[in-house]
Amino acid sequence: MNHIDTSYHQPEIVGERHSVQSKSPDILADIYQDDINISIWQRTLSPQLLEAAESVLRSNHGFRFSASVSPEDVFNDLYVALGSNAAATLIANDVSEIVEMFCYLFNLEQVGLRLTALDRAMCPKFHVDRVPCRLVSTYSAIATEWLSHSDVDRTKLGVGSGGKADDQSGLYRADQNIHQLKTGEVGLLKGESWLGNEGGGLVHRSPSLNNDERRLLLTLDF
Repeated sequence: MNHIDTSYHQPEIVGERHSVQSKSPDILADIYQDDINISIWQRTLSPQLLEAAESVLRSNHGFRFSASVSPEDVFNDLYVALGSNAAATLIANDVSEIVEMFCYLFNLEQVGLRLTALDRAMCPKFHVDRVPCRLVSTYSAIATEWLSHSDVDRTKLGVGSGGKADDQSGLYRADQNIHQLKTGEVGLLKGESWLGNEGGGLVHRSPSLNNDERRLLLTLDF
């Protein structure tokens, strides 16, 4: 499901791309606008849901759930995988609602779902995804980092970096250019495979984690 671009080529120049964000989930529909490559629902998780995520991380350090699911079966599948307890109920309910929204928004019957406990950056370098659109949301710890389209030298993506670290390759000008989702926020990241968006896919990466830090990450794909 990753479909990470590691050999980026420079396509024809596309128009400017922008971000949108709102405390209303309706903002997610703005991803359909041609000039939008990230749409962010600025939601805040309840204390109960935050504690449920921490409970999962404490009880199952290597938790990983990956499956094609429908809105009808995702709760039961995830509830069992999470341990069939109170924490499982809270998280499975929340994920089910997000899956239903994602399927409705893109007219899908099934989605590729991953819920993963991480103790390191899964994709530590800035990159674009060769997918139409990916949903990301972090239930515990710090969340996905991304760059505005106007702040990126896309010739420095993938092999164009010459093997240099992101802060040395010239991909972006300064650390102040790096944006970051907050815990609980839901982001729709438009990829290179969205029709008409080649060269406009959101540039993003996983955040670096401290030695004792753990992250619970949800992703949904077509």
